[in-house]
Amino acid sequence: MDLMRAADRLWPVLNRVAKGHTAVYRATGGRVGHRFPGAPPMLLLDHVGARSGVGRTTPLVYVQDGESIVIVASKGGHPKHPAWYHNLRANPDTTIQVGSERRPVRARVARPDERGRLWSKAVATYGGYQGYKERTEREIPLVVLDPRSGARAPDHA
Repeated sequence: MDLMRAADRLWPVLNRVAKGHTAVYRATGGRVGHRFPGAPPMLLLDHVGARSGVGRTTPLVYVQDGESIVIVASKGGHPKHPAWYHNLRANPDTTIQVGSERRPVRARVARPDERGRLWSKAVATYGGYQGYKERTEREIPLVVLDPRSGARAPDHA
């Protein structure tokens, strides 16, 4: 069995783990799930389905870049982009939870002039991204979450 077929079989399990992670993160106000010993920091990304319109939440590794946050649409080196990436392209205004803080943000794909610097920061935060890049033929998008001034995050997604 090739690596991608094995990965496709693993996604349902990973989705269940992500739902549990999200539930614990929210229930503890980010005290559990934001940081684990020896692991990069995690946030919760709220996003709306591009076709379904259904609200979803996904835990993701993040990189702080000034006032903005960067997330990596790697999907573990899978040949296709993650669903949340397509959802953010369709609905870029969203919220994130970083620890106990909920923030309104606007998503955008990193510009070519910032991509190299941001990729280096992402790999320094989580070295696995480099292996994902080598595993796939697609360019892995870097998504910048810029603060939305004047917007207020909802109490809960």
